Amino acid sequence: MKIAITAESTIDLPRELLAQYDIRTIPYMIILGDKEFKDGEMSPTEIFEFVDKNGILPKTSAINKQQYLDFFTEQLNDHDAVIHFCLSGEISSACQNAKDAGAELNNVYIVDTKSLSTGIALLAIYARKLAEKGLDAKNVFEKVSERVSHVQASFVLKRLEYLYKGGRCSALAYFGANLMRIRPQIILKGGKMGVHRKYRGTMEKVVQSYCRDTLAEFNNPDLNVAFLTYTTANDQMLEYARKALKDRGFKTIYETRAGATISSHCGENTLGILYINDGTDGH
Repeated sequence: MKIAITAESTIDLPRELLAQYDIRTIPYMIILGDKEFKDGEMSPTEIFEFVDKNGILPKTSAINKQQYLDFFTEQLNDHDAVIHFCLSGEISSACQNAKDAGAELNNVYIVDTKSLSTGIALLAIYARKLAEKGLDAKNVFEKVSERVSHVQASFVLKRLEYLYKGGRCSALAYFGANLMRIRPQIILKGGKMGVHRKYRGTMEKVVQSYCRDTLAEFNNPDLNVAFLTYTTANDQMLEYARKALKDRGFKTIYETRAGATISSHCGENTLGILYINDGTDGH
């Protein structure tokens, strides 16, 4: 059975990893002022430079039902089934649009990952490995769905400005964080973003504490794969996170940069470590 593994551009994988795991994507749209771009056509750096220059935050538009119908139909031209991985339905209406489109086609399975960025990628990669072992689409979908609640997806960020102006944190949290110079850890729980821990200090020290605390709390990881994903980060921040994952024993550590959609909501100096926390390799 030939299975297409698909996702939105919010999976935040570079082209080489998309090719390696044969994952096909459909892009969100990024709106900067009066111009519109596909996610992937602009780098996070270009977005941040635009915001600094114009004082206008980017907006993103959800993929609609017809776009999904066209995309899934295209995949079914040369595949027997499609398993699609959505950005959390608690974050975007796109997931419901994908489900509505999938319901009109045969052999299209929609996974609400209840995650974002490379939290989505962890599940999609697992699905590809299962498909390569010869499981049919229904079994792959069921096994992947069992692991959704175990994805540890979190990140620390320097400022809450982007999340606040994007309507994803309260004014109280925003102004309190600014006043106290708090660097919050944002975590996905039940598909929703919320503040989990609060740190102070330089981002280098914050990253050290965040990695230590996260690995201690979510201490039953599948050690096959972890992601270190960031919007912008200096060498020291990356080295601290890289060392923390390596010391914990992860076999493969992918370092990736968040795409335009995720960066538009998180802002600069955002870094996360992501892995599946169920103590198995999924078998």
